[in-house]
Formats: sequence, structure tokens, C-alpha cells
Amino acid sequence: MLISLHKQATTTPKIRAAIQASSEPAWLVAERYGISEQTVWKWRNRDDVHDQSHTPHTLQTTLTPAQEAVAVALRKALLLPLDDLLTVVREFLNPNVSRSGLDPSPSGSDRWRHAGSTCAATVWAICRH
Repeated sequence: MLISLHKQATTTPKIRAAIQASSEPAWLVAERYGISEQTVWKWRNRDDVHDQSHTPHTLQTTLTPAQEAVAVALRKALLLPLDDLLTVVREFLNPNVSRSGLDPSPSGSDRWRHAGSTCAATVWAICRH
């Protein structure tokens, strides 16, 4: 069986299972396996012996829905490349936006390609005020 561990892993699933099954003090288990007591407590508090994902479950966005609608409308109307759109959005909407915040991911929503008329209506409403 192939085990996928990250580079800094100090334990294997077999050691993790032994840690979870052990009733010995944490310091003794840590000494036996050459790991810290914190690692022992971490694996004792988990339900399984597999590494958890390190990928964020929610992406941090800096654009509000209204700003995003404006950016979508600008991209559709002006047909700007991402780098030029990024410059415009940083200058006029939000200086903290990143390129990845504008770049549509393959697994993400199709908001950039299929932005409907609601975006244009939002842009119109924002520009009128």
C-alpha cells in the first residue's frame, strides 16, 4: 500500500494508530517515537490516522459582490487581458485585489465567462450614485 505523506511528516499511519491506542503518558510515547508531546496529543485527539488537507476550504476575497460585478462588466465590455484588468481594478475599485482573485479557476464558477445582465444592471446602479 502506497502512503502519501508530506515532507515534514514525523509519523506514519501505523505510528499514529499506536499513539492513539496507547494509554501511556504523552512524554513516554513522544520519547519512544522521537516526536514532541504536542504531536502525541494532536494524534490522540484525532479520529483517524490520515493527514488532513492543508488547502483552505474558503478562499479569501477582497472584492465585494458589487466590486466583483463591476470588474466582470469591465472585463466583458472592454475585453481586457487579466493584467490590464488587474491594473484598472487596483486603481479604481480595490488596491488590495490580487491577480488570482480575478483569474477564473477551472474548478470555480463561470462568473467571468457567463456574467448576465444583472452585472450590467449593478454597474449602472453603482455609476448613477
